[in-house]
Amino acid sequence: MCSSKLEKVLDGEAQWPPPLWLMRQAGRYLPEYRAVRSKAGDFLSLCHDPALAAEVTLQPIERFGFDAAIIFSDILVVPDALGRKVHFAEGEGPRLEPITEAAEIDGLPLEPDWTKLQPTVEALKLVRAALPAEKALLGFCGAPWTVATYMIAGRGTPDQAPARLFAYRQPEVFEKLLQKIVAVSADYLIAQLRAGASAVQIFDSWAGVLPPAEFERWCIGPVRDLIMKVRSVIPDARIIGFPRGATGHGLVEAGRSWNVQGLSVDTAGDISEMRRLLGPKPALQGNLDPLVLMAGGPALDAAIDRLLSAVKGTLFIANLGHGILQHTPVAHVERLVARIRAN
Repeated sequence: MCSSKLEKVLDGEAQWPPPLWLMRQAGRYLPEYRAVRSKAGDFLSLCHDPALAAEVTLQPIERFGFDAAIIFSDILVVPDALGRKVHFAEGEGPRLEPITEAAEIDGLPLEPDWTKLQPTVEALKLVRAALPAEKALLGFCGAPWTVATYMIAGRGTPDQAPARLFAYRQPEVFEKLLQKIVAVSADYLIAQLRAGASAVQIFDSWAGVLPPAEFERWCIGPVRDLIMKVRSVIPDARIIGFPRGATGHGLVEAGRSWNVQGLSVDTAGDISEMRRLLGPKPALQGNLDPLVLMAGGPALDAAIDRLLSAVKGTLFIANLGHGILQHTPVAHVERLVARIRAN
């Protein structure tokens, strides 16, 4: 089977125009997604139904022709599989049973409940069978630090202070939690790759709240452990890291320490500077502001032109600096695709 454009970039072969996909490309901005979500009943039910998850994964490919599909799921299926009940409150985001004591971490099961993870693996198989060969298929998981922040607080908070305080007060206990997440996440990513994922992305959505020493301990180290576990089973696994909110130094450290083929750069990053500091590899991805995509018009055109000018001739995957926003007009996404493909 021929390699997709995205796989070629991750393997070190620059493509122009660059391959394009969007984080959260299967989501609430699409009317066809909203119809399926309504049929599923609630968010987790949609994640746990392989046929419906596959259907919404394919929707943006069918509408926009993106170069990669990313499997529809959520990073919190991992704590759910570890017995921490997860639900999504409409308009408020995820809710979990918060961890308040060390004994709760000791009491986490040695093996996850695979009935909570296997639906994603089955959906990947369905999507791979339906996806054109020239399109890549991405799996993903949350990074240990980010998953742990939700497990400690029971929800997202502005600066994830509950997890940070827990880590300062009980670092050895917090380390045990991260290592449990590492072990489950590694097995989960391996299963996704075996099910047909071309590459996997590790989302560390809350990396940016950590001071430098804690960033090294709770972000860099555990993700490195996770990647090593995956590569011990699948040595040639293609992996993209995303330490969202990391400073320039932090991004460089991640690029050099994780041995990833791709590194996502969020909205605030200077992608030209990252390329200069890191050298020709790994491939860089993202950087376009989701808000400018929502705004559209001349601002969007100018932002696309600046980004493409900065990355031409390099290993680059076109994407946003974070997920597409709910109220983004479909026409603006169509404009983005047309502008990138016209180069």
